[in-house]
Amino acid sequence: MESGGGSGNKTTGGLAGFFGAGGAGYSHADLAGVPLTGMNPLSPYLNVDPRYLVQDTDEFILPTGANKTRGRFELAFFTIGGCCMTGAAFGAMNGLRLGLKETQNMPWSKPRNVQILNMVTRQGALWANTLGSLALLYSAFGVIIEKTRGAEDDLNTVAAGTMTGMLYKCTGGFRGAARGGLAGLALTSLYALYNNWEHMKGSLLQQSL
Repeated sequence: MESGGGSGNKTTGGLAGFFGAGGAGYSHADLAGVPLTGMNPLSPYLNVDPRYLVQDTDEFILPTGANKTRGRFELAFFTIGGCCMTGAAFGAMNGLRLGLKETQNMPWSKPRNVQILNMVTRQGALWANTLGSLALLYSAFGVIIEKTRGAEDDLNTVAAGTMTGMLYKCTGGFRGAARGGLAGLALTSLYALYNNWEHMKGSLLQQSL
């Protein structure tokens, strides 16, 4: 019996030496400050300092000069595609409404269905083209202004929206361009205000205190 126990101890010692933990391992005091939430307890046979397992930095390594948030150029594709799909969906619903309204005196038949379908496709394409063109102009102006100024803030958003409205309505003359610029300025200003509402509210509360 004693020989069996001795052979078991020798086997354990051999395995410990094989895994590099034959020397003095880490004490309970060393392992006390290591958070083990979501992971199994560390094996005493792993020759790894548990303090190196604590991640106090970012999880991902970004390339040199890269930003943590996506810039306007990366968001341009999402903006244009989203506006096109939103315009197509809204136009299809509007075309269905107009088609049902214009053919309300007609009985349900194939000509009525074809007329409603034509109205749906026409309105869907029209709204998708309109919103997609606006998104393309806004994204292009935003990227140009960002690269020119070398900064990304709400001023770029407001300037891009104003220039988009002016260019989109420039065919109506000076008054049309002015109205389009004012519309773009108002919409982008409301968007910027919405994005900074929490920050502004916190600043007002600090000033009141």
